Amino acid sequence: MEKTVISRREFVGATLAATAGMLEPGIAGSSAAQTKEKKSQMKVGLYSITFLGVWYRGDALPLEEVIKRARKYGYDGVEIDGKRPHGNPLDMPKRRCRELRSVADGEGIEIYGVAANNDFSSPIPEHRQCQVVYVRELIRVTSDLGARTLRVFLGWPGVTKHPQIAKYEIADSIWKFSHQEFSKEETWGWCREGLIECARYAGDAGVTLALQNHKPIIETHHDVLRMVREVNSPHLKVSLDVPIMPEKTPATIRQAALDVGPLQVLSHFGGEYERGADGKVKGEDFYPPFIGAMREIGYKGYLGYELCHPLPKVNGQTVGIEYAEKNAQLAAEFMRGLITSA
Repeated sequence: MEKTVISRREFVGATLAATAGMLEPGIAGSSAAQTKEKKSQMKVGLYSITFLGVWYRGDALPLEEVIKRARKYGYDGVEIDGKRPHGNPLDMPKRRCRELRSVADGEGIEIYGVAANNDFSSPIPEHRQCQVVYVRELIRVTSDLGARTLRVFLGWPGVTKHPQIAKYEIADSIWKFSHQEFSKEETWGWCREGLIECARYAGDAGVTLALQNHKPIIETHHDVLRMVREVNSPHLKVSLDVPIMPEKTPATIRQAALDVGPLQVLSHFGGEYERGADGKVKGEDFYPPFIGAMREIGYKGYLGYELCHPLPKVNGQTVGIEYAEKNAQLAAEFMRGLITSA
């Protein structure tokens, strides 16, 4: 099939048109029209890692407070991180899940997903088996919360947590050392085995697994799609996230979206935000093309904000929770603006 090549300017222009509101003149003020538009567009979510107390100085917010902040900042829903002190299965019996659902319902906030921090790639069988149990239990938590989607990884080295020292480097070095004697295909096979088993559990629970395009096993969205094909389960789909794509040109973003198509069930965005002199919140220039591409494939799910990287230091101290609060508020405004207007 012959491909049509468009310039960057043409694609960005098309993207802006796609992200514009489509209400006809004369009905823009109609509540029925507004309701229809809201249902037909993507939703903005808050991923609880933002307030887990890992990257900023200070304690984690209880999940009840995360839900309340989501409502306050204008989010539609929350995604709960599957580790302590938020969503670890050890702390999430059915009773606790019902309590959180009640809080969320009272705030008008949807609990739309849970995020696993799993690693199916270990060369040590006992470690892989522990991870399968962890994901199986998170599937149960996802179902008990009334959520639809569990985000999963293939490999996840982890993060070290210590006062003033939250970093990826230590866990990354351990992960690389443990894998150095094994081929990529061996590691890939272990991950596939773990996902095949967990996809069965997900199907039994009515939950969809969303495989994120996250390193280290995965390099590009092509790897995600390869794994989805090999697992061959209707309960495994995709979370394509643009910030972690290795190449972010408009054309590459659009092609990745077209490749993923209806398999896309979840997405995340990140970054730090400031309000410009014109009053508008500024964000990365790869987000408008991504939103346009998501519209093109008919995606109507969530884009969840996550503040999940080392943060600045001021006077030798890592910034506090107020930094996360500011960015969570501005991120919601930024993304909703992209979704609803040109």
